Order: sequence, then C-alpha cells, then structure tokens
Amino acid sequence: MNRPRDLAGYGSNPPDIRWPNGAGLAVNFVLNVEEGSEYSIGDGDGRSESALSEVRASRVPQGARDLAAESMYEYGSRVGFWRIHDLFRKHDLPLTVFASALALERTPDIAAAIAATDWDICAHGYRWIEHYHLSPETEADQIALAHNSILKSVGRAPRGWYCRYSASTATRGLLVAHGGYDYDSDAYNDDLPYWTEVDGNQHLVVPYTMVTNDAKFLSGDVFSGRDFGDLLIDSFDVLHKEAETTPRIMSVGLHSRIIGHPGRFAALLRFIDHIAGRSDVWVCGRDQIADFWRSTMAPDQAR
Repeated sequence: MNRPRDLAGYGSNPPDIRWPNGAGLAVNFVLNVEEGSEYSIGDGDGRSESALSEVRASRVPQGARDLAAESMYEYGSRVGFWRIHDLFRKHDLPLTVFASALALERTPDIAAAIAATDWDICAHGYRWIEHYHLSPETEADQIALAHNSILKSVGRAPRGWYCRYSASTATRGLLVAHGGYDYDSDAYNDDLPYWTEVDGNQHLVVPYTMVTNDAKFLSGDVFSGRDFGDLLIDSFDVLHKEAETTPRIMSVGLHSRIIGHPGRFAALLRFIDHIAGRSDVWVCGRDQIADFWRSTMAPDQAR
C-alpha cells in the first residue's frame, strides 16, 4: 500500500521532550473556514450541501437549491467568524485557520482580517469537497490551486494541509511532490506529531481530532454549550495531568457556523477561562508545533 497503517505509534516510549518554556501540554485552536466553498447548485455540483448544517438531510428535492442550507452556512461568514475573531483578538490567542481557498476568495473581508493577524493557515482544499473522490491528477491540481489561491487572498502561503474528513491514498505523496507544504493533519491517530516516510522522503504529520470538535453538536453527541464545554475541560484536565510526564497536544476544532452561535459559543468562553494563565500550557499555532517538532525531534531521532 502507498500509505501503510501503523498501529504501534510511540507506544510505551513517547518522546521525552518539553514544549517551549517547559510546558507539557500544547493547546491548538483550529477554525475551519469553509463557508462559500461547499457543494452548491451555483457551482455546478447538482446539489446543495447538507453536511454540518442544522438539518441533517436536505428537505429540498435533489437538484434544487436548498436556500435554507445556504443560509445556515452564510451565518458562519456573516456572524460566526467575527464573533470568534473578536474573542481571539481580545485575548491575543493564536489560532490556526483551516481555510478552504474558495471560501476566502468569496469573503475578502475575512481574508483581510486573517491577513491582519499572525494566525497560521493550513489549506483545507480549494473547495470543501472530498479528495478521496478525485483522480490523482485532479487532486494534484486542487492541491496546487489551493496553495496559490490562499497565498493571493491572504498574502502568505499555507504551511499545512488538511482534507475534508479523509485524505485519498494519493494525497500525502501529492503533497510531498508539490513541495509547498511543511506538514499535513490528515490523521487522527495520536496526541503528538510524528514522522512518516513518503516516496523516500521524511514527512511530518500533526494529527487533528474529531473528538474535541464542535461537529459534535451536529452529530448529536452533545446538544448544549455546557455539554461541549464539559467535554473540552475534561479532555484538557486528563491531558494536563498526563503531560506532567509525557508531552501532549490538545486540538480544539471549531467552525464559524457551529460554535459561532451564542449558546454554543459559551462553551468556548468557559474553556478559554479554564486554561487561562497556566504557565505549563503552550497555546500555539499548528505551524509552531511543526517548527518545534522539526527542530527538536528530527526524523533520525524518532522511533
């Protein structure tokens, strides 16, 4: 297989390192910016997007515009993004943006707001579509198009890459061949970064999460902001305790059209208050994690 499985990982021998300033736990907030890049009739897809919206299945006949679903997505770019933006700017917190490039093209005010920060950018496709449906040739074009588009929209290139839900078996090799990406986050299998070999090259993976992710609201796993806040706080507390002896990363996945609603946003406020002022926690961008790992845990030092 061109992407063999690794069921062992670090196992009982995790790296013996500390994050900057001696921190044991790194916390990374990720904001997925997708609104405007999803499936739509207007973009020739033959259907409206139904995933990660307030209604699980479209009630509009296939082939007709679902104006309600479109409107639910628009809440993210019209309101939710700005609520999250203002919170992170107020607290001077780093944020990683998983950006679908077309979404930034269609929301230049959002692109300009991101450009005015030092938030790092991870390409989330040119459009918010599944790469495992694409041919390798089409996927290579989409990877290059996303890189060029984000560079033009924001003025800086994306450092990392993350597919919608799952990579194809070709994705990682195509990223390495492109040469413009420092890492990918197309994995959910660890609490630490790791190196993997791709076509004879060492490639860095910074895993993401579907657990401490606000998509839980729309999957039905949590309903209230309090429930999600408790999940974030409990996850943090366990990782924080483990990080006394073993380095850990906690990723928090956010979407403007989900956590951006007031009752859910309260969970984010609670969590930020919970972790504030802890000297043994490194709140950071994904680019910082990748850079630190590259400088501290070179491929020949990994297991």
